[in-house]
Amino acid sequence: MGSMAAPPFHLVAVPFPGRGHVNSMLNLCRILAARDGVSATLVVTEEWLGLLGGSPALEPGIRLEAIPNVIPSEHGRAADWVGFVEAVYTKMEAPFERLLDRLGAAPAAIVADTYVPWAVSVGNRRGVPVCILSALNATMFSVHYHFDRLPVAAGGSAEITDVADPSLIESYIPGLKSIRLADLEPSHTDKTRLEKILEAYPYVRKAQCVIFTSFYELESSAIDSLRQELHCPVFAVGPCVPFMSLQENNVHPAEDQGGYMAWLDEQPANSVLYISLGSFLSVSFAQLEEIATGLAQSKVRFLWVLRDTCSRVQELIHGSNCVIVPWCDQLKVLRHPSLCGFFTHCGYNSTLEALYAGVPMLALPIALDQPINSRLIVDEWKVGYGLKEKSRTDGVVGSEVIAETVKKLMSCDSSEGVRKRASLMKEAALTAIEGGGSSHRDVTSFIHYISHFKS
Repeated sequence: MGSMAAPPFHLVAVPFPGRGHVNSMLNLCRILAARDGVSATLVVTEEWLGLLGGSPALEPGIRLEAIPNVIPSEHGRAADWVGFVEAVYTKMEAPFERLLDRLGAAPAAIVADTYVPWAVSVGNRRGVPVCILSALNATMFSVHYHFDRLPVAAGGSAEITDVADPSLIESYIPGLKSIRLADLEPSHTDKTRLEKILEAYPYVRKAQCVIFTSFYELESSAIDSLRQELHCPVFAVGPCVPFMSLQENNVHPAEDQGGYMAWLDEQPANSVLYISLGSFLSVSFAQLEEIATGLAQSKVRFLWVLRDTCSRVQELIHGSNCVIVPWCDQLKVLRHPSLCGFFTHCGYNSTLEALYAGVPMLALPIALDQPINSRLIVDEWKVGYGLKEKSRTDGVVGSEVIAETVKKLMSCDSSEGVRKRASLMKEAALTAIEGGGSSHRDVTSFIHYISHFKS
C-alpha cells in the first residue's frame, strides 16, 4: 500500500448506532487500517459490541471500545425514531469523553458520523481534528446541508416562482441533477423528524473535513459543488463496502444459513434475483404479499432475505425455485456468478455494494434517503428500474407490475442498457479504489491532511 503514516496514526471512530451507519464506519476503518501505520478504535455501545461479536480486537488495525447502553436498544428503535436520535444527540457525549480520557494519548483525529454532532464539540475542546463521515451520499448530504434554500412547501424559505423548474432540486441547490422535491417524501415532510435530521448540520461547519463513502465518478457534480461551498476539505473514499472480506475464503459452511451459497452454486449464470428490503424500515404486509405474488408470477429463481418469514408468504411463493433466509453475506451473494438482479430498498450501503458488484437494480424505496438513492439509480446512473412511481393510489405496488418489471430486469436482452451501465459502474468503482484511482488518492490526501494538521 506504500509507506504512509509514520509515526503511528491512530483514529477514534464514532458511528451513529444504527446498522447501516455502523457498517459504513467499519468499512471506512478497514480502508484506512489497510494503510501502513494506521489504526482505528471504533467506539460503540455495549449492545453493539455484542452485535459485532463481543471481542475488542475486531480485525488487524481495528479495535472496539464500548460505552454503556445509554440509548434505546437497536431492537425496536424504528418505533420511536425521533426519541432514539434525541438520545444519541444528548446521552452519549459524557461517556465518550470518559472513554477518551481512559484511552490516554489524544488520537490523530476523531472520525464521527454526521448524526453524532457532539463529537465535533468534543474534538474542538480538546484540539483534536474532527472528520465528519457521511453514511449518506453526497447528494443527500447536500440536500440536508442546504435545506433552507428549498421552497416553503418543503419547509424552507425560497420562493417557488423564481426558478426555471420548481420541481427540480437543482433549481435551488447546485450539483443535484435529477433529484426532485417529491423525492423528499415521506421523511422530509414530517416536521419533527426533519428538524432532528437538520439539527446535526450546523456542526459540519465546525468540523475539519468531510468524508463520503461514495466515489468521485459516481457523484462528481454533487462533490464538486460541495468542494466549492464547504469551508473544509472533502474526501470521497468509496465505495465503502466490505471488499476486504472478499479476499478471505468463501462463506464457511456454518455461516451458510439455509444453504444459500450451495444453492447459488447450483444455479445457471445470470439467473437469480436477490431480494433484500433492509434491516431498519420494512415494507407493509400488503406490499409484502404483492411482492411474493409478483415473484411467483415472474417464474424467476430468487434468493430472498426475510427476517420474519410468515406462512402467508410461504404459501404465495409455493412451487417457486427459491431460497428464503433470515441473513446472508450480501456482497458475496451480489458477486456470485449466478446473480442477475437485485430487488432493493435502496439503502446506500446496499446501493454501493450493487454498484461494486455490477448488478442492476429494481428499486423500491421506503423512506429517509432511499427515494433519492432510487432516483440516482434509475434516472442518473441508469443502472436499474424504479417501482415506486408505479404504485396504486393506496401506495402499494401491485403484483402484476412487480412480475413484469422483474422479468424485464432479468431478461438480458431488454435490460441490456441497465446491465451495460451496471458493468461500467463496476469498472469505475474498481478503478477508484486501485492505486492512482480517485478514492485511493483521497485516502492518501486525508491521511496527509490529518498528519500535518495544526489546530
